[in-house]
Amino acid sequence: MTTSFDLMRRRRFLPLFLTQLLNALNDNLYKNAMVLFVVYSVYDSPEMETLVSGVATALFVLPFVLFSATSGQLADMRDKTKIIRWIKFAEIIIMSVGAAGLLMAARGLHVHTIAIPMMFVALFAMGVHSTFFGPIKYAILPQHLEKDEVLAGTGLVEAGTYVAILVGMILGGAMHIMDSVVAVIAVAVIGYVVCRWVPPAPAQTEETKVDWNPVRASKDLIAFSMGNLELRYSVLAISYFWTIAAILSVQFIPLAKNVLLADKQVAAIMLVAFSAGIAIGSVSINALLKGDISARYSARSVLALGALLVTFYLICRSWNLVPADGAMFGVAEFLQQPLALVLLANLLAIAIAGGMFVVPLYAFLTTRVDKSEASRSVAANNFISSIFMVVGAGLAGVLGYFGIPLEEQVLISLVLCLLSAQLARKLHRVEGRSLPATAA
Repeated sequence: MTTSFDLMRRRRFLPLFLTQLLNALNDNLYKNAMVLFVVYSVYDSPEMETLVSGVATALFVLPFVLFSATSGQLADMRDKTKIIRWIKFAEIIIMSVGAAGLLMAARGLHVHTIAIPMMFVALFAMGVHSTFFGPIKYAILPQHLEKDEVLAGTGLVEAGTYVAILVGMILGGAMHIMDSVVAVIAVAVIGYVVCRWVPPAPAQTEETKVDWNPVRASKDLIAFSMGNLELRYSVLAISYFWTIAAILSVQFIPLAKNVLLADKQVAAIMLVAFSAGIAIGSVSINALLKGDISARYSARSVLALGALLVTFYLICRSWNLVPADGAMFGVAEFLQQPLALVLLANLLAIAIAGGMFVVPLYAFLTTRVDKSEASRSVAANNFISSIFMVVGAGLAGVLGYFGIPLEEQVLISLVLCLLSAQLARKLHRVEGRSLPATAA
């Protein structure tokens, strides 16, 4: 078995790992700088804050619904490395637009009429950017790695993504808005330079004709993913998981402000704990499975996640602390509260369980189909997951808008945990029955 960190010394993995890490960092640095600025500096209403957070999440995810089918075909039928380079070049332009919106908002120039629309346009464009990068970062792994390295590589990609999310959220919460303006452009430029070192990944199929009709292509993509039992169960289980994540991510910032009475740095710490946990779980599951691609721990992991959500709900319900000076808790004051460390530890444990659940399922996507179809397999997952996430984020935003308490919204995720566990059990029962010749 190749250990996760052995891969970090290989050019066939490290440049891709760093490219996707910088990609996730910039996505989240920009998104969190934007959302935290709008929530804490523009609006002063729990309903509007939750709605804005939900709209931001939905806008970022919506391109996956619209363009996943096209992105999967392109990645399978063209050199993946060349696509990565074009994508990273586009990021420089997109972040320049987003940075201009942030700069205008920070200076109070046309905040509602120009600045905020510009920021949302850039967020949507980054969603498009990630839609075309998403299938490649997993589908390229079987092309560059040995079969017994794929789970380790998948775990590292997932862990690196969440370390980057963690850093992006810390920076988005801690940096002055003017520093964020410079940082998002700088990270985009560095990402483009690094991606030039990713080794070539030529198409593994002789197909060259891309179906540009998004409706027809999406129907074909769904039929493709549902026709393979392992793929079907993996895709649906991952989709339920990311719906849970979407609901929680929409709620964290408004929950920190309106339930925990904490400032934006505390909200960022909560998001950091969640991201750190997924990174830990992503690496840990490879050690448990010893490189074997299997769903044997997935059902137990997501059931543990559900139980931990209940305790998170109970902690939030028990939080009745009010800052003495009437202001919000800063980080130091928040950490001194009796339930604060318990709450953060609970969030960390939720995410560890999530990482252990989802990483093996991603490995199924790229090893249970022919290499020439791996990008479409990942794209099918992105498409279906994104529909679920848009619905989940939209539902959270609507519930918040109509005054449903944030703590109660957390419990919606319990149903999804049970559905995910059932799918994981089914996947474990059928795994290994339909391995393609190329993945054997």
